[in-house]
Amino acid sequence: MTTTEPTSKVRAVPALDQQQRDDLDATIIELASGAERWAATALAERAGLLAAVHAAMTETAQEWAETAAAIKGLDPSSQLVGEEWIAGPYASLAGAGTLAHSVAALAAGESPLAKAQFGSAPGGRITIPVLPRNGHEWLLLHGFSAEVWMAPGRTAGQIRASAGLGELTPTISGGVGLVLGAGNITSIPPLDVLYEIVANNRSVLLKLNPVMADMKPVFDKALAPLIDFGVLRIVQGAGDVGAYLTRHDGIAHVHITGSAATHDAIVWGTGEDAAARKAIGVPLLSKPITSELGGVSPIIIVPSEWTTRDLRYQAEHVVTQRLHNGGYNCIAGQVVVVSSSWPQKNAFLAELRRALAAAPQRPAWYPGSNGRLEAASAAYPGGERMGKDGCRLLIDVKADDDASNVITTEYFSPVLGVVEVPGTGQAFLDAVVALANDEFVGTLGANLIVEPRVIRELGSGFLDAIARLRYGTIAINAWTGLGFLTATASWGAFPGATIEDVQSGIGTVHNALLIDRPERTVVRGPFRPFPRSFAHGEFTLFPKPPWFVQARSAATTGRRLAGFAAKPSWLKMPAIFLAAFRA
Repeated sequence: MTTTEPTSKVRAVPALDQQQRDDLDATIIELASGAERWAATALAERAGLLAAVHAAMTETAQEWAETAAAIKGLDPSSQLVGEEWIAGPYASLAGAGTLAHSVAALAAGESPLAKAQFGSAPGGRITIPVLPRNGHEWLLLHGFSAEVWMAPGRTAGQIRASAGLGELTPTISGGVGLVLGAGNITSIPPLDVLYEIVANNRSVLLKLNPVMADMKPVFDKALAPLIDFGVLRIVQGAGDVGAYLTRHDGIAHVHITGSAATHDAIVWGTGEDAAARKAIGVPLLSKPITSELGGVSPIIIVPSEWTTRDLRYQAEHVVTQRLHNGGYNCIAGQVVVVSSSWPQKNAFLAELRRALAAAPQRPAWYPGSNGRLEAASAAYPGGERMGKDGCRLLIDVKADDDASNVITTEYFSPVLGVVEVPGTGQAFLDAVVALANDEFVGTLGANLIVEPRVIRELGSGFLDAIARLRYGTIAINAWTGLGFLTATASWGAFPGATIEDVQSGIGTVHNALLIDRPERTVVRGPFRPFPRSFAHGEFTLFPKPPWFVQARSAATTGRRLAGFAAKPSWLKMPAIFLAAFRA
């Protein structure tokens, strides 16, 4: 067993006073002892501790959602509060509950993948079905599915045997990990904490983003079992605290959810010195770092003949991918790729404009949003302002315009771009895959909207194109955000990034089945909602999804989904469906 007892404190970093440094030093010493305690804890006891976290999250769910909504300036009666229920308590409860089951299985001598029925994908890849995994999920998300694709060369036996990650060697401590929490989605910090503790055998110091300062009392309660056990401490602070902690000798590992610019500032520093360090490959950071950093996510529209209702529904789908959480998501769809050869292109763009203008209004709550929107507007003076307050921007890049800015700048604000690529069928799909791989910045997520009939017509060519698409999560007729919400799915950038060229980040989180080195997650959904799906041969019972920004009953549905994740029961299903069908 190894430990990380800090001895030489930290390299000099200005700004913090001596008391602040002493307090942080003492916290890290406490966590070093916590890491030892965790390494000496049996798997069955760990599973019980995770179950206690799940119970604590259940008790705080109402306060959690209400606090998150207040941070974002949402009217308590708004349908948009549903986002805070689903992307906060629901996702966290699902993650904690599934991790508890995985560790309990390992404690009983069974792989978390013992009952998985593996499939296959192009390139000799093995796939692992992760949604649905039981009757509850089959009915609750009827018509949706997800699978984790493994890289070529892995055998089924290897995959099954290696599931468990740090829980397979529980006495080997990973020391004290620093988690620099996200400032946009409230489930990200607790899920990152849980993954560091369970998958990597670390105790964790969580530094909250200042935007999420008001969430500290909620997290203190929701994660109290971990705090009481000594494997978690939560601190507040700005960049000076983060800088002190990242360079502290008592911190063994850093994980950040944020931007590539922030990652590079941590790894290389800032200014001319940073550029010099990067040029010779000598980072300022002297410890490993993992990250989830967003990027520019494409929304690929594969052309075919759509009905008027298809055009309207999918336009609302696209707008949801951009405007969910106000546009402040690492996985927000930013650029719609349409075929210039599509006869319905103009009709679809008309519906897109209508949906973008009509989506519910909300404050521009994330710091710097207006400045980023103005920068996008300056880069594309012909962009169209949408919404009552004009705070949404549609950039329709014509053939003679330069698309480089919109496909290489993550705006992290309500900005939606449209670019055109000629062709139809396989030729169009192949061209767009090449564009997304070679020109777009980032590898976190890509979305495709395509009629099931076209998927059947393309046959193996369609799956081959998916296999070539280098993104960590790919959603087909769904939003990659569903991959984020699926506890059993892997979440992170496509493998292969380095600290020199970090793209959308390094490493994996969520992944509650503790799958070793997943390549990507592929999510599938219905092209049409119920009941229209039945008329077109898609036998799904799912109505307009509650994560759609246009879903009128999203708040009620989100609250009931969180209640279900707290304590699954068939008896709760009717109330959930009743709310969902009022969307």
